[in-house]
Order: sequence, then structure tokens, then C-alpha cells
Amino acid sequence: MANTVLIVDDAAFMRMMIKDILNKNGFEVVGEAQDGQQAVEKYEELKPDLVTMDITMPEKDGITALKEIKAIDPNATVIMCSAMGQQAMVIDAIQAGAKDFVVKPFQADRVIEAITKALD
Repeated sequence: MANTVLIVDDAAFMRMMIKDILNKNGFEVVGEAQDGQQAVEKYEELKPDLVTMDITMPEKDGITALKEIKAIDPNATVIMCSAMGQQAMVIDAIQAGAKDFVVKPFQADRVIEAITKALD
């Protein structure tokens, strides 16, 4: 059975890029969210194996959403996605429980490597 993934990013084209990479590599994208609040709601509803989470989003940022998801499910597997130059935020995310991070613009092999490693 394919691992299920929830994609969280405020940019529709970024969600589409990640979804395309995942679909081509045998993952099942079960949902998408465009902000941190939606991410938490969808996580509770869908219980995916993994979440890809953008850091900078409206309403609720990715680190806040990560903390809320980890409070709901301490075993949640979340990979943060960040643009260049957000190192401090990446460190915050790892301390908050993120398994890994992927830097935008995405390289398909790096995305798959991070996800595979996080799910092991």
C-alpha cells in the first residue's frame, strides 16, 4: 500500500509540483491545504503517513501548525519546505519536531530522499 501524504503550501503551483513528484514515485497524495489552520484540520481528518509543510503561509505559519499537529499526534511525520535564507526557521522547525526539510526550488530526488528517510 502506498504511503499517504498531505501537502501544505500557500502557493498552488508548489503544491502541484510536490504532488507531481510524489505521484511519479508511488506516493498517494490524500489531501492539500493552503495554510496552517487547514493543515491541522486536514491532518486530523486524513491521518496521512507524512506531511510536507511550507514554513511561510498566511493565517497560521508552518511551524505553528507543526507544533499543533505534533500535539495531536506525537508520532506525526512532517517535512518542512522552505525558501533559501530561512535557516533560523528551519532550526525552529526541527526543534519543534520536523523530521527533515527541503529547500525550494524543489529537486525531485531531494524531495523523495527526505520523504523516504523520514518514513523509515
